[in-house]
Amino acid sequence: MREIYFAGGCFWGTEHYFKQINGVISTDVGYANGAIENPSYEEVYTDTTGHAECVHIIYDPAIVELELLVEMFFRSIDPTSLNRQGGDCGTRYRTGIYFTDSADEPTIKRIYNRVQEYIGEPLAVELMPLRCYYPAEDYHQDYLDKNPSGYCHIPMALMIMAKEANKR
Repeated sequence: MREIYFAGGCFWGTEHYFKQINGVISTDVGYANGAIENPSYEEVYTDTTGHAECVHIIYDPAIVELELLVEMFFRSIDPTSLNRQGGDCGTRYRTGIYFTDSADEPTIKRIYNRVQEYIGEPLAVELMPLRCYYPAEDYHQDYLDKNPSGYCHIPMALMIMAKEANKR
C-alpha cells in the first residue's frame, strides 16, 4: 500500500470524491502542514494555524496508479485559485499535494507541470513533502456518507466520473 495527501478545499467533498476511485483502500481527513500540534477544527478555522484541510489516502498501486490519483485531483479543483475552492475561502482551503515518499515527487511534478503548461499560468497548488498531519475530529470523518445532503463543493458529475475512472 502507498499513501498520498491532497488538500482540495473542504475536506468533506475531497474525501468523498477519492473514496469513489477503485483502488483507494482508505481515507481520513485532517489538518496538514501547519504550525501547531493537534489543532482542533475551531483553531484551524481561524486561519491562524497554517494548516490546510487535507485528505490522507491509502491506495493499492496494483489497482490505481499515483498518476491517475494526481490527475483526478486536478480535475476536482481550480488550480489557479489561491486559498479558495467553491464557496470556501481562507488559507485552510488552499490546495496542495503532499507526499511522504520522495520517489513520488517526479510523477507528481510531471503532471503538475503538464497542467500548468495547459492552463498557461502559475498554479496555486502547493507541492511539497508532508511536514505534519493530524486527523480531524470523528464527526468530520466520512462526513458525506453520514450526511448525504451535506455541503460539497465538488459536482456530482465528478463523483460519478471518479467512480468510473479506472473500472476494470
